[in-house]
Amino acid sequence: METQEKNWFDKNYKLILMIPIILMIISLVYLGIFYSKHGDIINKDVSLSGGTTISLIGNFDTTAIEAELKKDFSDITFRKITDITTGKQSSFVIESSATPDQLKPKIEKIVGNLTSGNSSIEFTGPVLAVNFYKQLIIALIISFILMSLVVAFSFRTFIPCLAVIFAAFSDIVMPLALLNAFGVKISAAGIAAFLMLIGYSVDTDLLLTSRALKKKEGNLNQRIYGAFKTGIIMTLTSLAAVIPVFFILSGLPDSFRQIFLILTLGLIADIINTWLTNAGIIKWYCDKKGIK
Repeated sequence: METQEKNWFDKNYKLILMIPIILMIISLVYLGIFYSKHGDIINKDVSLSGGTTISLIGNFDTTAIEAELKKDFSDITFRKITDITTGKQSSFVIESSATPDQLKPKIEKIVGNLTSGNSSIEFTGPVLAVNFYKQLIIALIISFILMSLVVAFSFRTFIPCLAVIFAAFSDIVMPLALLNAFGVKISAAGIAAFLMLIGYSVDTDLLLTSRALKKKEGNLNQRIYGAFKTGIIMTLTSLAAVIPVFFILSGLPDSFRQIFLILTLGLIADIINTWLTNAGIIKWYCDKKGIK
């Protein structure tokens, strides 16, 4: 860092670290409101809540299908799958909490008979879906707890450990709030993506905390800046890998695209939470402890 940059960071880091904290509070408030309306903090698709998925293979009048089915099923959703090479629609996916016996006849009135050649039907029972969802959430909580224990064992100091855990927690909460706000229904693959985010977020936070507290080369600002250069390259490299896949390969299955979407939002949140909040907390802690 140049001297001017150091002075600017020294004067403003306490103010800067408040930005992600405010975003975190807004996200938690939104999730609280969402929970009061829907009884859950996650907007689940049929793989987690139970219901029917019917995929129509080929070209259909999707506008007419959507208009007719929305009259009978309030929770119905649609998505188009396109061929990666040609860009043409390869299938049209319809999802609803209704049973196949309720949904299939309504579709056949619009497009004709559904056979194994022009469609596929999947049904997930509500009990099975709810149990599967509970198991995924338990796995996510256990992963987060184990991550927290590893961080606590590595540093054995309350404030730095709390900063790392807060950043990892924020990397999950902020994307989740955005997904709910955008109306994205999260699948089992989406829960797996949140598990991946725990690992992604901890990498940069551990890098920052280790260099700031355990390294002795240079002064504190230089060590933080050195960690930033390494960490931001890691994160931008990951973003460079996942963003093109999401936007360019639109023909991928929706579960894969959802993973890439969640990773993109989580990595962007990680930049904010690691290099604004976590770096500010570590800087504040080191100043209080006289670590130079």
